[in-house]
Amino acid sequence: MITPERQIQRALRHVAERFPQDSEPVLTDIVVRVFPHSGEVKFYDDDERELMRIVIPEWIHGSRDEDFYHKVTPILRNAISEVRKEVVDTMSVLRPFTFVMQDEDAETLTDLYIVDDQETVIISGNLLEGVDEDLDDFFQKLMDE
Repeated sequence: MITPERQIQRALRHVAERFPQDSEPVLTDIVVRVFPHSGEVKFYDDDERELMRIVIPEWIHGSRDEDFYHKVTPILRNAISEVRKEVVDTMSVLRPFTFVMQDEDAETLTDLYIVDDQETVIISGNLLEGVDEDLDDFFQKLMDE
């Protein structure tokens, strides 16, 4: 049986075929929308055009699991990371661009992966996590001086 990560890697290869390396680069992010009731994972561009869809049998009825999205996030990130050199780095998409995970209602949950001109950066959690505390500490130091 093929693992969810392998299924996602295969789907990413098909998504990359939509953006061949020798074509004119486009401006878009790649949206990964996960449907826990059906186990579907759909890939879209910024204009809501569906690029690819797969069903991951292990994820069917994932809505019964409160931590479903937290459990699938590392699987999606790992799949993207594994095909980075052969797929992600060769896509004719203007940089920087992001792989964004959304829920079935098209609400953005997290940035899965950011592709940059310099390097590929994996985002783990909220990009600005803890910034409020850092700003409060900075402001307090300024006030103390």
